[in-house]
Amino acid sequence: MIRPLPVCLALVAALGAAAPPAAAAEPVAPAALSPRPGWRTIDVALPYAELLPRLRAAVRAEGMAVVAEAGPTEAARARGVRVPGNRVVGVFRNDFAVRALRASLAAMIEAPIRFYVVQTPSGATLAWKTPSHVFAPYMAEGGPALAGLARELDAIFEATAARATAP
Repeated sequence: MIRPLPVCLALVAALGAAAPPAAAAEPVAPAALSPRPGWRTIDVALPYAELLPRLRAAVRAEGMAVVAEAGPTEAARARGVRVPGNRVVGVFRNDFAVRALRASLAAMIEAPIRFYVVQTPSGATLAWKTPSHVFAPYMAEGGPALAGLARELDAIFEATAARATAP
């Protein structure tokens, strides 16, 4: 059985190692995410390095699974480039995958649904596209079954984010 998380982390490390040397070692400055339609963002005073493990724990506590992670920070550092903490965390669960497939074969391209953890000047931001927004293009095909699944996932993602960012 292939373990997705170790494979993804190994791929990120390999891609960073295979990249050419940095042209300039000028750091990328932390910045805030601007609001976007269909996105939720929560700015917190927690450092990125603290928010990321809290998110992983919150995902498990809400009955979901981290199925993939990727980010440029560590690979860039290995190349001599400073990039603020930046990680995409893919979250899903098999029973939701089966339900999504039954509702709309095409909708599964959106799984896993991702959280985005970004270092900011004042702490970190936890962001995600709401599952309802992510699955919106497939609603005509997926009908009420996909709409119900998206609503359930909206609630789980909100609860996960609240747990991860709680004081």
